[in-house]
Amino acid sequence: MEDNVLRLAGEQTIAIHAGEFPDPSTKASAPNIVMSTTFVADADAGFSVEGMEEDQAWLYTRWGNPTIHQLEQKLAALEGAETAVAFASGMGAISALLLHLLKAGDHAIVSDVAYAALSELTNEKIPQLGISISKVNTSDPDAVERAVQSNTRLIYIETPCNPLLRLTDITLLAQIARKAGALLAVDSTFATPAATKPLELGADLVVHSLTKYLGGHGDALGGVLLGSKRLLAPLRKQTAIRLGGVLSPFNAWLILRGLATFPLRMRAHEANALAVASFLEQHPAIRQVVYPGLPSHPQHELARRQMRNFSGIITFQVAGDGRQQASRFVDRLQIIHYAVSLGHHRSLIFYLNTADLLTTTFKFSSPEQLASWRQFAGDGIFRLSVGLEDAADLIRDLQQALP
Repeated sequence: MEDNVLRLAGEQTIAIHAGEFPDPSTKASAPNIVMSTTFVADADAGFSVEGMEEDQAWLYTRWGNPTIHQLEQKLAALEGAETAVAFASGMGAISALLLHLLKAGDHAIVSDVAYAALSELTNEKIPQLGISISKVNTSDPDAVERAVQSNTRLIYIETPCNPLLRLTDITLLAQIARKAGALLAVDSTFATPAATKPLELGADLVVHSLTKYLGGHGDALGGVLLGSKRLLAPLRKQTAIRLGGVLSPFNAWLILRGLATFPLRMRAHEANALAVASFLEQHPAIRQVVYPGLPSHPQHELARRQMRNFSGIITFQVAGDGRQQASRFVDRLQIIHYAVSLGHHRSLIFYLNTADLLTTTFKFSSPEQLASWRQFAGDGIFRLSVGLEDAADLIRDLQQALP
């Protein structure tokens, strides 16, 4: 699709057509999978990535590949970004971001509740490199501003954050980052471009796990960084290619295929999640439900301002023992799978125990941070990723599995 047509196109049209074109040789309408690891080169081709240009011909798939490039173009169009760099997983993207932007002596502010692997990486490995990390409740802009230091280079947030579904005001955090001379990176995996476009709100970089909603089918790992060419062209050359966390062309093709239905899926995820969350909120065995689309969410007004779609993740606490209810779900659920991950076409549920997570993952530095966790999670929460099944069937499945 031509760029001038793309600029005027709607989200569903972009999801289908951006980055794709009929094969010039075979006239195939659907994109090909280019699985070759190497490409026939000209005699003057360089052997080092140091001389690589962003738009040069294909040479080696770790440097670039036509199928992966098509995916990057589609993702950039959906996010409203200038460019994108795809990775083998969401953590591949996050690791490349941190290792590229931060060096010994730098300081970064990171959400005190975030994806477990990121939290653990910034608890241990990143500080071992001489990089100072402050874990902050980023839903509190004043706390973020107080944490800024003269050497702060990055503010990293998730909104909604995993697993609490607590929100952060991106516009306010972007103002704080600019004042500090730092970059703002937003993990928008839970929100997706259907809900929020962080770059439009002032963020510098966006992170997604493609394994979740964007791929949407639970059969392909992937991750992506999105933003300006000024930031991402050096990152691709100096860090992504050299560290080698490259997305498989086959996985890129699977995710491309999933993206064609992405806007349709997100509307269905939201409708189902709202129906299930409303059911759970009225059930006598449920103590608390957290979903951005419910008026009972502590930040519902921010959700309405910042999210065009409330997505498909619900958390809830049961009135009784969470571990016992987890065993009951394992034994009794017929449609919903008891499994980790989220954003797939099938519904998934998993229990997250507070005591376990405070031992392994989340290191709170103040009573206020712990209080915020307990406000959303208590002694433990079930994270329910509501899929594309009929909402009535999901409700019946939960009803027969609850006390």
